[in-house]
Amino acid sequence: MRRFAALFDELDATTATNAKVAALRRYLAEVDDADAVWAVYFLAGGKPRQLIKTAQLRAQAIAESGLSEWLFEASYQAVGDLAETISLVLPPPQTDAGMNTRLSAWMEERLLPLRGQGDDVVAQALATWWRELDTTGRFLLVKLVGGGFRVGVSKLLVQRALAAHAGLDAKQVAARMMGFTDGKRVPTPAAFRALVAPLPLAGEAHGDPSQPYPFFLASPLEAGAPDAPAALGPASDWIAEWKFDGIRGQIVKRAGQVWVWSRGEELMSERFPELQALAQRWPDGTVVDGEILVWHDGSATPKLPGSDRPGGPAPFAVLQQRIGRKTLGPKVLAEAPVSFMAYDLLEADHEDLRQCPQHERRARLQALAVLLDATPGPRLWLSPVLMADAWDTLAAQRSQARALGVEGLMLKHRLSTYGTGRQRRGDGTGMLAWWKWKIDPMSIDGVLIYAQAGHGRRASVYTDYTFAVWNRAPADAAEAQAVVEAIAQRRPAEPGALQLVAFTKAYSGLTDEEFKAVDAVVRRHTLEKFGPVRSVRPTLVFELAFEGIARSTRHKSGVALRFPRIARVRHDKPLHEASTLQDLELLLRA
Repeated sequence: MRRFAALFDELDATTATNAKVAALRRYLAEVDDADAVWAVYFLAGGKPRQLIKTAQLRAQAIAESGLSEWLFEASYQAVGDLAETISLVLPPPQTDAGMNTRLSAWMEERLLPLRGQGDDVVAQALATWWRELDTTGRFLLVKLVGGGFRVGVSKLLVQRALAAHAGLDAKQVAARMMGFTDGKRVPTPAAFRALVAPLPLAGEAHGDPSQPYPFFLASPLEAGAPDAPAALGPASDWIAEWKFDGIRGQIVKRAGQVWVWSRGEELMSERFPELQALAQRWPDGTVVDGEILVWHDGSATPKLPGSDRPGGPAPFAVLQQRIGRKTLGPKVLAEAPVSFMAYDLLEADHEDLRQCPQHERRARLQALAVLLDATPGPRLWLSPVLMADAWDTLAAQRSQARALGVEGLMLKHRLSTYGTGRQRRGDGTGMLAWWKWKIDPMSIDGVLIYAQAGHGRRASVYTDYTFAVWNRAPADAAEAQAVVEAIAQRRPAEPGALQLVAFTKAYSGLTDEEFKAVDAVVRRHTLEKFGPVRSVRPTLVFELAFEGIARSTRHKSGVALRFPRIARVRHDKPLHEASTLQDLELLLRA
């Protein structure tokens, strides 16, 4: 643990990429494969299932520190991070045995065997371990058992360090790491040796038949920006497809088996039996990239231009019903049938096609769909292609996106190869990249009614907000002000009367200076405190942007927003002009 703690301190102390890579290379050169594989796993984003509940960590820390519960909670609110709070309030260690225990031994001999043990066993283990660790060791232990470990290192940076350590190309390491952090797999020394094994590459891609390819990601294309469509050259050089709001995935068919992977490198085969059935009759050695969706085949759903498939995509909220279900009964399968919209062929007959140009991969994908249509079984639906000689034509198509249940357009250069991650390649202009040309977000004006302090560097600033809308439009400013006064006096709203209804939370979108200005308002107008949360006298209106809206029985407002964030503070808008439930209803209908 001591060497891993030193690595963490080095990474946390610098923002320089080269310094981080150098620190990682030193660590990999000094430790054995067993320790290296666990460090790479955590730094690349691996998160084993939570081993100890947060409530038990809190309770044991209070017992060990001798603090009263209120003082511990006050300390937590001041610090902003539970692991850091625990590491600071515990008494000095009694021994350094824990620091001298290797990271792999911590994980395999101590932490993983703790899963499923009773509370008494867990409490005794925590008490013993905390007495063996220094402040950094305790911090890391809480992060590892709580599933919240992170440091300022991206997966790409880890891949770069591994490549430098092993003398490999970073793209090759990225390919080998696909699925490496999947929660169902326990890191092993053999897995690390496979990451850094020397070339040649012959047959390597198929060493593990389940392994997908690194995903190629699109960069955002904003209207009016330097990279706006007109700057990309002739529209005829680009293939446009609808941007779906689902789960990006790859379906892998090798060795007679089918695996379904998400973009987050999570193996999801068991969650989507429809997709396993879809790919069972594919030729062996086939990998298809596409979008996992729930599809409505009904005639009431508008048909996507460019597609011969009836119906259209369902909102993402419908797909969410499937994501969280452990048991897939007939009712769930019927209400949320999962489909796959294919848009790229990455492997055919065990041949890696990623270096072929986009138009050639598309042609081979279409040939595969035609081949499958000649035999009975589920159809391989292809993402519709929109071709145009002018950007104005594609812009007109894009303007229909929301009504069609999609998010905009994807732009892919005809000559683009399939890269790794989000990258702009070619002549430096980004013409050989993929771009996502999304429609403008929806927006609504909400009133701030609750605030909570942030975490980490924002632990001392109120940055996490709850917003409300009016249940109906106020008659005038005086009626709205009367509601504000009633809230300040803690008077409950009368049935049927004008009131503010909470509808969403947001914590991003403002600059540090803007957050500080709102924080001052929150502190000045606090009405009540509920632990870390403050109720705030309604004084500020915010414009909130979001990608989608759906009905929800879990929320008092009856709606749930997708990716809500703060667009700006509306100092120009009085409270009585904030939005209403009726405005949300109009967006739902749209």
